[in-house]
Amino acid sequence: MLIHEIMFMIITGIIIFATCHANATNETININLPIFPAILVFGDSTIDTGNNNYINTIIRANFPPYGCNFPGHNATGRFSNGKLIPDFIASLMGIKDTVPPFLDPHLSDSDILTGVCFASAGSGYDNLTDFATSSLTVAKQADMLRSYMARLSRIVGKEKAAKIVGEALVIVSSGTNDFDFNLYDTPSPHRKLGVEGYQNYILSSVHNFIQELYESGCRRIMVLGLPPIGCLPIQMTMAMQKQNERRCIDKQNSDSEEYNQKLNQSLTDLQSNLTGSVIFYGDIYGALFDMATNPQKYGIKETTRGCCGTGEMELSYLCNPLTRTCPDPNHFLFWDDIHPSQVAYLVISLSLIDQILQVLH
Repeated sequence: MLIHEIMFMIITGIIIFATCHANATNETININLPIFPAILVFGDSTIDTGNNNYINTIIRANFPPYGCNFPGHNATGRFSNGKLIPDFIASLMGIKDTVPPFLDPHLSDSDILTGVCFASAGSGYDNLTDFATSSLTVAKQADMLRSYMARLSRIVGKEKAAKIVGEALVIVSSGTNDFDFNLYDTPSPHRKLGVEGYQNYILSSVHNFIQELYESGCRRIMVLGLPPIGCLPIQMTMAMQKQNERRCIDKQNSDSEEYNQKLNQSLTDLQSNLTGSVIFYGDIYGALFDMATNPQKYGIKETTRGCCGTGEMELSYLCNPLTRTCPDPNHFLFWDDIHPSQVAYLVISLSLIDQILQVLH
């Protein structure tokens, strides 16, 4: 299939040529896929392109060495060494090179026309998660969408604005922080719900959020599932694994898989009740788990630690200009102790594009 051949060529090119001092993904890679008029992004740090730069929170990444592979080597607030999933998808699908944060005070009208990011690092579907991190709740992100639509209407008129939003590719990615903070790593009152109870609690919040997006006019909505949470370096560290014995935590991964199966089915059910919608599950678990278990396929040499510092506990301000980094981030699955490297995000993005084509082509 052509898309898989293109995926292999792009991945190989990035791995060979990208370094921490020479970005290989500066230019838009247009592979003649169907073009959406805009992209709208909601969720957490895996897709926050910089909104947290403009709010009162310590969950930030707008300083080196974050962004060392981003165009211009700029630390934009993205939690990685380079681009994130929204950037790659927008670029590869011919929408725009990168997706700006909605809170950027310098947003141009052209930025508004082609879409923005509302996501906030540290956020989740659970209000307790947002309270702990001072991030933008999904409710606040939905409010920001309404503000965006008001400005879009002033630019192109109300009818055209509704058409753009209705035809836009909407990406929602959240939930990892919820399970980390409230089920695995901290003494949250929601622990009493147990794994199944908490999964159902989060799924209910997902439904409410998607319903709110639908009521605002969004129709093409891809909701990403959980990654293999047990493969995140921070989870290995929290489990007090010894340096030479670090490995994915099977129970947390099976919990993630179970949640994803429930999410997939629930989105199918939800779509049947929302006329004219295409609401579908986006699998990120498969690509990330394959990289974790078959790293040689992708030129990856390290899967249990991040590139920044020791890779076991560095995140946000602990990954700073004084922190040593690995020689080549492309050999690392993770950039810091939670977030994938740019090359890992590229692999995930290409997998998601394949899924988008299957549903919307």
